[in-house]
Amino acid sequence: MNNHMEIPWHEYTNKDSKVKIENASLTEKSSIIGRIGLMLLACGTGAWRVRSSMNTIASELNITCIADIGLTNISYTCIDGIESHAQSLSLHNTSVNTSKLARMEDFVYHFKDECKTCTCNEIHNQLDQIESIHSSYSPIILGLAAALACSCFTFLLGGGPIEMLCAFVGAGLGNALRMKLIKHNYTLFLNVAASVSLACLVYALLFNFLETYFGISTQHEAGYICSMLFIIPGFPFITSGIDLAKLDLRSGLERLAYAIIIILAATLTAWICALVLHLQPVDFVKLHIPTSTKLLLRLLTSFGGVFGFSIMFNSSKKIAASAGCIGAIANTLRLTLVDLSLPAAAAAFIGALAAGLLASMIKGNTGYPRIAITVPSIVIMVPGLYMYRAIYNLELTSTMYIGANWLIQSLLIVLALPMGLIFARILTDPSFRYCT
Repeated sequence: MNNHMEIPWHEYTNKDSKVKIENASLTEKSSIIGRIGLMLLACGTGAWRVRSSMNTIASELNITCIADIGLTNISYTCIDGIESHAQSLSLHNTSVNTSKLARMEDFVYHFKDECKTCTCNEIHNQLDQIESIHSSYSPIILGLAAALACSCFTFLLGGGPIEMLCAFVGAGLGNALRMKLIKHNYTLFLNVAASVSLACLVYALLFNFLETYFGISTQHEAGYICSMLFIIPGFPFITSGIDLAKLDLRSGLERLAYAIIIILAATLTAWICALVLHLQPVDFVKLHIPTSTKLLLRLLTSFGGVFGFSIMFNSSKKIAASAGCIGAIANTLRLTLVDLSLPAAAAAFIGALAAGLLASMIKGNTGYPRIAITVPSIVIMVPGLYMYRAIYNLELTSTMYIGANWLIQSLLIVLALPMGLIFARILTDPSFRYCT
């Protein structure tokens, strides 16, 4: 039995009614506001953006809306000066869909001009069409997107062609399985554990094949970590920081907890796989590449990695390409600063700041949702390798100090990334400077 019942939105309306939404009952207006908020929340955007959109619609309908927003729940009250109407809405799962997010933001932006003369039922029909937008890509395409992202990620972390090849195959099959499990509504822990296990197993099998028949060095096994980096919860990590900055503590803490759950499930699964498959997170074989060539390869792999992650978030190809261009510049800047001996967290802050400023410029010209191009562009900066090494070493008594050091570095970088985006937003968006 399904534990979450569907909401019959059209039962809030009289299908034969010709009353325009601005003259409709408070219950009908409230159903529109709540549904818009819930659909935005389902796209993966933060509480601040959801509340802002709900307030925009409420203002157009001459009512006041007060909302308390979490990761999967919205409790809100609508007031028209005479009556009040309270509702509590819930999602059965959380995900990211930037294509639907772009449609929803466009719907909210044009609500005043295109929807105020519609009936409540007509507006729900429009929302039905937007809600029918599911993933634009098949599990195979999403598997290829993860393969591209993780193989590019491998190079940026120091891996070479062999690690990139093995990570490409492992991540591709792992994420394809994950998408299949999500499509059939399997629980979070199952899809994380199964997809990470498959990615590590495929990497190990391919690596052993290359080692046996082509005599490659055992040190190339280090890339198995990169094959599981498609699981990094970039959206909840970044949106949690933004929500906390706006004092949306409930949403911020819930998103952070959700991200930590995924990280712990993934890293513990990978640690068990490493023990079973006799893999160790050793250092990558050092690549000897001229500086100019390394810079060009960093630009190309940063673009490819961000493009792949963006496709995984169901972005259109144009949005993914825009995010890729931002990521290529911002991440290459970050890596160059690290090469110049700047602390990793400080470099991450500057990289995220640059990504946020570039996204503001692109948004002004294209109208793409800011979060749809900023988050993919800095997901590639999230220290997934550090996080895994931290858990791996903390599990071993002889290397607990090393694990604690990796964990501290990971936390500093994770804190620096949303801070960079927040400061970019403060500099470019006056409305973000206040707690109103």
